[in-house]
Parts: sequence; C-alpha cells; structure tokens
Amino acid sequence: MTEHRVGTHAVPPAAITAASILALAAACWVVTVRRMSGMDMGAATDVGSFAFFTGVWVPMMAAMMLPAAVPAAWTFIRAKRRPLAAPLFVGSYLAVWALFGIVVYSLYQEHNYRAAGALTIAAGFYELTPMKRRCRRRCRQSVRSGFEFGLYCVGSSIGLMAILLALGVMSVTWMAVVAGIVFAQKLLPPRPFGDGLFALAIVGLGILVAVTPTSVPGLVVPM
Repeated sequence: MTEHRVGTHAVPPAAITAASILALAAACWVVTVRRMSGMDMGAATDVGSFAFFTGVWVPMMAAMMLPAAVPAAWTFIRAKRRPLAAPLFVGSYLAVWALFGIVVYSLYQEHNYRAAGALTIAAGFYELTPMKRRCRRRCRQSVRSGFEFGLYCVGSSIGLMAILLALGVMSVTWMAVVAGIVFAQKLLPPRPFGDGLFALAIVGLGILVAVTPTSVPGLVVPM
C-alpha cells in the first residue's frame, strides 16, 4: 500500500484509516444524539417502528463501538495491505451489530424497573463468566475479519448492552456510559480483582434500580 505525504512526513494508510474511523464515529454520535432527542423514557421507552429503530440503532452502534475497534482495524489493515481492507473490516463489523439489533428489536418490550434491575444484576454476573473473559481476550487479539471481531465484541459487550436496553435504550447518557466502558475494556487488559469489583458495582446498580430507581443519577423515571 502506498503512503500519503503531509508536508515532508509520510503518513501510513493505517493511520489515515484510523482517523477516518474516528471521524465516522464522531459523525454517528451527532446523528444519534439528534435522532434520540426527547425519546428517552427510561425502562418505559418505546423503540417505535422497525425502520425507525434501525435508523437509530446502526449509527448508535457505529458511534459506540467504532472507537474501540480502531486498534483491531489498524492491525488488520496493516496485515492485509489491500485497498478495500478498511471498508470491508468496518462494514462487516457493523453488520454484526446490525444483526444483533434485529434480535434486540424482536425481543425488546417496555418494562418496569424491577425487570430493569434484574436484567442489570444479570449483566453484572455475566461479567464474571468464562464466556465474557474469552470474548474480551479475543477482542484484544488479531482477528481474521471484521465479522469475526464483531462476534467476539458482541460476546464481550452483551452484558453492557443489556444494561443500556434495561435502563434506557434511547438514553444518550447511558449510551455514553456504556460506550466508555466498552472502550476501556477493549484497551485495558483484564484484571481479575478490578473486573470483580466492577461486576459487583453493576450488581449494586441493579439493586438500586429495582428498589429505588429515583436514586440513580441519569435514570429517567416517568411520573
């Protein structure tokens, strides 16, 4: 692959691709925030028609997940050295999250905060499972395709996504919180003690949501 020059310095194509991915994620944040404006009703959020949900879900996943995918995309592109490596990786990665969105839409129902708390508690326990550890580890290794990377990312992040769905699928606040955690878990190596404390914190959050949802900052509780 050829290098692009900025002034007297050669810029590797992988660096240009990484910057492009981050720019796409930033644009998707803008689109998502605009589309979700006024939609957050907490656990009682209505996701609307399939067309509307898809129009929000896909840019939402791009905004949340692409920044954390940059290291894997960088490694993949440098290894493949093909002109279409970057769009194929990103496209297939987002396709996995789009397919996951279809499952979410088919299963999602408006719910009360006892159900939201129970789902959040379950998400906390999922953080301690071998499946979570394996998928998170694979998310930090070299992958053969964006599709494979997406599958492992879903496996690693499904508990965190359950928290978003439980507490406010159209909430920009919870979207940002979950995106930040996903980003941190992609970049930081697993630490049993710290990960255990984090899982317990999620369980504690679930208990608060179920018992006193009004005490949870950022949680919309319709009157």
